[in-house]
Amino acid sequence: MKLAEALIDRADLQKRAAQLEERIMRNLQVQEDEEPSEDPRALLQEFLDVTASLEALLPRIYRANLSATLPGGLSLTDALTRRDLLDLRLKVLRRAATTASERQTRYSNSEVRIVSVIAARDLQKLADNLAKERRELETQIQQANWLTELP
Repeated sequence: MKLAEALIDRADLQKRAAQLEERIMRNLQVQEDEEPSEDPRALLQEFLDVTASLEALLPRIYRANLSATLPGGLSLTDALTRRDLLDLRLKVLRRAATTASERQTRYSNSEVRIVSVIAARDLQKLADNLAKERRELETQIQQANWLTELP
């Protein structure tokens, strides 16, 4: 199994676990003399089975991330960390660019004038450069995911 397939399986299992959690909670309590629409014991067992599958799959994914490398020698784990930090930087830069580009409405010349300290275009240019870097990194990560066998 390729790492990319395992990541798809992980996402499916995580989604299934979340759905089961909701179904369990909806069926735990009913009015006296009523029956739940689903058996919460069966749902709980299914939830435990799904989480057991995750428990078996996740360490294999982590080991694959540690052993796989991208072109240039960067480990997949390091690349994932880099991607997460690029996402954080992009979020802040985009928000800053939006804030810097907001126009303040003044109804008279006597009102306080608000100006941006950093030009929105400078912030947007930084964000664009980081977005390009993130896209290129994401391509390398996806390539590694499809080339790496799960241990």
